Amino acid sequence: MSALKLIQVGNSVGLILPKEILARLRLEKGDTVFATESPDGLVLTPFDPALDEQLEAGRAFMREFRGTFHQLAK
Repeated sequence: MSALKLIQVGNSVGLILPKEILARLRLEKGDTVFATESPDGLVLTPFDPALDEQLEAGRAFMREFRGTFHQLAK
């Protein structure tokens, strides 16, 4: 567990992430981080949760039309 410090950034407030957390999340300066709510609290992730939903919808579509895609691939 790490204690994180909030700092004033203009009219906003920023969060300082230690280099160990940045490395673990594979983040660099300028990257986007998503905060999502979970039963355990907030989760910070570099992955867009909306993209995960879109990928699952695409997978469901491909499963439904698997035979059609197989025929098209010939």
